[in-house]
Amino acid sequence: MSNRENTERYLLGSRTADKWRRIGAKRRAGVALPLYSVYSAESAGVGELTDLKLLGEWCSNTGISIIQLLPLNDVGGDFAPYNSVSSFAIDPMYLTIKDIKDADVSEFIGDITRLKKKYRPLFGRVNYKIKQAKIDLLWKIYKSTRTDNITDFTSFKENNTYWLNDYAVYKVITESNPGKGWQDWDDGLKARDQLTIENFQKINFERIEFHKWMQWQLLEQLEGVKEHLVAQNILVLGDLPFLVSRESADVWSHPDYFMLHLASGAPPDMYFAMGQKWGMPPYEWNNIANDGFIYVKEKLKYAENFYDMFRIDHFVGLFRVWVSPVDDYNTPGGYMPAEEYLWEPHGRRIIEEMVNATKMLPCAEDLGTVPGCSFHVLAEYGIPGIDFQRYYKDHGGFRPPHDYRLNSAAVCSTHDSSFWVNWWQFEAGTIDEKLFDMSCEKAGIHPGHVKYCKKILFDKKRSKHGRLYWNEDITSGQLVAEILGSSPDSIHSIIYAYAESYKEKEKFLNYLGFTGDINGISIELVSKCLETINLTNSIFSIQLLQDYLSMDKELLKTIGKYNSRINTPGSVSRNNWSQILPLSLEELSELSVNESIFRITQNSERA
Repeated sequence: MSNRENTERYLLGSRTADKWRRIGAKRRAGVALPLYSVYSAESAGVGELTDLKLLGEWCSNTGISIIQLLPLNDVGGDFAPYNSVSSFAIDPMYLTIKDIKDADVSEFIGDITRLKKKYRPLFGRVNYKIKQAKIDLLWKIYKSTRTDNITDFTSFKENNTYWLNDYAVYKVITESNPGKGWQDWDDGLKARDQLTIENFQKINFERIEFHKWMQWQLLEQLEGVKEHLVAQNILVLGDLPFLVSRESADVWSHPDYFMLHLASGAPPDMYFAMGQKWGMPPYEWNNIANDGFIYVKEKLKYAENFYDMFRIDHFVGLFRVWVSPVDDYNTPGGYMPAEEYLWEPHGRRIIEEMVNATKMLPCAEDLGTVPGCSFHVLAEYGIPGIDFQRYYKDHGGFRPPHDYRLNSAAVCSTHDSSFWVNWWQFEAGTIDEKLFDMSCEKAGIHPGHVKYCKKILFDKKRSKHGRLYWNEDITSGQLVAEILGSSPDSIHSIIYAYAESYKEKEKFLNYLGFTGDINGISIELVSKCLETINLTNSIFSIQLLQDYLSMDKELLKTIGKYNSRINTPGSVSRNNWSQILPLSLEELSELSVNESIFRITQNSERA
């Protein structure tokens, strides 16, 4: 039986067989990106929904048949796509104003032109003031438009009663209470007193309708984009955030679905002795279940308008999530449920509801600290996880392409990591200096001795940007322990990091079968990496657009800068979630490197 037949037999025999029949159980290549990062000649300050049509043309020309988008949900002041103010609503900044439906925008063409000029891409970063500027212009257009006789708008409101009114009211109350979270609103609004809310809606009827109108326009445009891409045989993979902001319409309208006294996060590690606290409240799954999982079902029902597949962010959180008291940074956190034997049934109950509630194929982000039950549940359901090339190792070496899970998306990088070229230049073969220092401190090693040992253990010339590059003559973890004057057990984190990173570049080149310069970065090396990831056993190979574009000599100079990345986890910076591609979509379509991308996808037998 051929590999293709094995693939079809496995996936079409899984718990998601109906989804695979719908999209086709075949190998595909994909591209991942945040929409805000692309722009065309028609864009006004930020990537827009209709820009995806141009991206689709590029995909068709390069043999790519999946577009994976970071969340498009309406975001708050930090503009972080995974900290949304609604699990349903799309962010209005992505609207293409000139193409809005059932409105005469001819008298506003000058305003649109001024927006494009004022917020044109500069310095490689999004100017997020464009969001409010667009909303202000849309308000002017809405005020000049009669909407009570638009049948499609009326139908939209009737079909989305579960979430739409709560969202629109929440947005207008937020506008009326600048700088205040919903828990600081007047008691009647905070507690959703029926009479108080009714009075507020009467007074603010027009503005509430405006927010509903914007969401209708977004639905119309994104539905149209999906239809356009379907005609090009391109699937859209939407990213649905696992958690939602504490300051969100979801939490305000359904507080019983959330444990507001707790904050979700990550377990303790060498950077955070008490664990990470993200701030988003964990779900009260028992209450959601008692309501028949309607909250989950309605989210998926709405997302079906836009996506063929959906990515379950923080998939492992369906089994258990790390939580800690919301206002207490001294009390240690823990997993919930606490009992490990409950993790699998807990996750299965939610996954089963999700799978049965939609025709979209679920895909899982299963990175981080992964419970063992996750792997066999994904395999049983035929849900693709993520096999991350630089971390996909066995006994210190990189696993060969045929060892990748069939039910996975093989990736060179993610939005939370460095791009591949920057991993190679600045991280491969190194250990994080903060991790090293904290491990030594925990082991009771004197700071003066640590400073001395660094000179012996690491290559000073090749250690940069807080990354320590191992000296070649440090040939064992035991030797590391002897130099530090500590037992291997006392510095187990350093010993593990050593085993993973010592001669990492040599191991990676061996994995690629590449004989080029180990210290440099070349187009040939980038190409070989992308060829290899596409040849893996994984059903999908989905790469960040920047990783594909690194095969272009000129773009490599920009993408390969140390601070070039989408997001740095655990940090708050204006550089997060703001990077724009160094070329327009029109220029993207003219790149000579497109031929190389097409050759890679075709040689790997990906549709």
